[in-house]
Amino acid sequence: MAERSTAAVDVADNSGDEPLTAQADQSTADGVANNRERDTDSDEAQGTPTSEETGKASPPELHSGHKLARRYRLEECVTRLDGFSSWRAVDEKLRRAVGVHILPTDHTRARSVLAAARSSALLGDPRFVQVLDAVEDNDLVYVVHEWLPDATELTALLASGPLEVYDAYQMVSQVSSAMAAAHREGLAHLRLSPNAVLRTSSGQWRIRGLAVNAALRGISSASPQRTDTEAIGALLYATLTQRWPYESDAHGLAGLPKDIGLIPPDQVRAGVHRGLSELAMRALANDGATASRHEAPCTTPEELVKAIGEMPRIRPPEPSYTAPPDYQRTAYQQGAYGRPAPRPGATQAVQTPPPPLQSRTGKALKWSVSALLIAALGLGSWQLADALMERGGKSDDQNQTQTTDGDNDKSPEKPAAGGQPVAITGARDFDPLGDGSEKPSDVGNVYDGAPGTYWQTDYYRSADFGRLKSGLGVVLDLGKVQQVGEVTVSFVGNTSVELRSAGTDTTEPQSIDGYTKAAEGTGTTVTLKPGEPLQARYLLVWLTQLPPTDDGNFRGRVVDVKVTS
Repeated sequence: MAERSTAAVDVADNSGDEPLTAQADQSTADGVANNRERDTDSDEAQGTPTSEETGKASPPELHSGHKLARRYRLEECVTRLDGFSSWRAVDEKLRRAVGVHILPTDHTRARSVLAAARSSALLGDPRFVQVLDAVEDNDLVYVVHEWLPDATELTALLASGPLEVYDAYQMVSQVSSAMAAAHREGLAHLRLSPNAVLRTSSGQWRIRGLAVNAALRGISSASPQRTDTEAIGALLYATLTQRWPYESDAHGLAGLPKDIGLIPPDQVRAGVHRGLSELAMRALANDGATASRHEAPCTTPEELVKAIGEMPRIRPPEPSYTAPPDYQRTAYQQGAYGRPAPRPGATQAVQTPPPPLQSRTGKALKWSVSALLIAALGLGSWQLADALMERGGKSDDQNQTQTTDGDNDKSPEKPAAGGQPVAITGARDFDPLGDGSEKPSDVGNVYDGAPGTYWQTDYYRSADFGRLKSGLGVVLDLGKVQQVGEVTVSFVGNTSVELRSAGTDTTEPQSIDGYTKAAEGTGTTVTLKPGEPLQARYLLVWLTQLPPTDDGNFRGRVVDVKVTS
């Protein structure tokens, strides 16, 4: 998480305003590279105060190159509205791009913006664009936040059409769980629109403007949880249909036809996922707007998260396999290097090689080789027969002179000690940091002994699981507590893995904390040998870094696991 100054988290400010963690009704605009925040007419329709209503002071005279606190250099103004301005700036101390909201200290909403920013900074949830600094300096109040150059607004994504089913599912899942966590801390957004939802290059969805966006515009709500839940429903509706679920156009999207009311997404566009369509209607349910076939409406982000968990999980699409082009030999590899190229259209005669060894010299050579082979075969047979007769004589002498003396009665020498195979009686997928399931139907392939089968993970946007979790893996059941000498794991692609064990505990742990790390390694075939003697029934093969696939994603594949004592 980005560094924050103490001013960003100092809630004990003597501003005289109640902290927003108690109010949960204020929020702002944050910056994304090359994506300016677009304020539409719908903002005014939702209750944005006018200049006369706020009694705001005139915005400060700022320009590109101006520095705040001798550190933040303003580069480009992305928003100038309602007495405040938003800028893309550079933090010269840490040499990174940041976003800055600026308003005069005598602005009617200056104190509430400071309180909102400091409350948002205290949350520290990486699913939200982080507030880095919130300062009152002489005649200015400014809020510094993260700038995400690799992120894209949902508005820009929808410009080319509706999202794929899996992308829409990921968006509503991640946004709902993030807002549920914020509301548990008493924070609301109240301006959750396609401009405020971003997708990073790793596939993670992030929310900007928590609490600060609404505070800048003086927006409040008597039921903030219901407001944010309906906003999430509108976002899901838009991702499924590329339409805004109201009659008025907004955020670059066309609204619904007039006088038909709120109709389900699967009636607006063919091929919409039925479960997601019903989920959007449950979130948007208001005054009986939902059809009778839908279940009870979701009125809080927590209820929305629960409804998503009850749905069948939507899997990512399988990548299409493109056959590699046929191997083409070069002229050099074909032995044509240095030869004149044939004329176009000319047919070259194929030279027939001469029959082998048909000359007089060749026939003599064949007879000579045959004679040598016959002589060698006879000599070898004679030596073999002589050796067998000699061995038989020695065996008779040993039988006649055998004694029962204790000193000579020695047992045969034992073979060198080595690891014995330990049978794996069962296995299951283990994803405690995710949704709890990862390709469970294929997990038996890790110990079936077949080289052509494997268990694989879902697709991720980076080797570190898209920064969504630290790892996942497979739990092996040895049937009982046994001595474990080493575990050999075969992968498709260079994979980083850890061997963890539950010790002598005969109850399978359900969390990652129940397993202790015993060894680690990286490669396509990794031998994991504990540094100390290990006895366990349950072993965890824990993947920590995934190899890339041909389509640019990342996925782990475990071909085979063998355990020896």
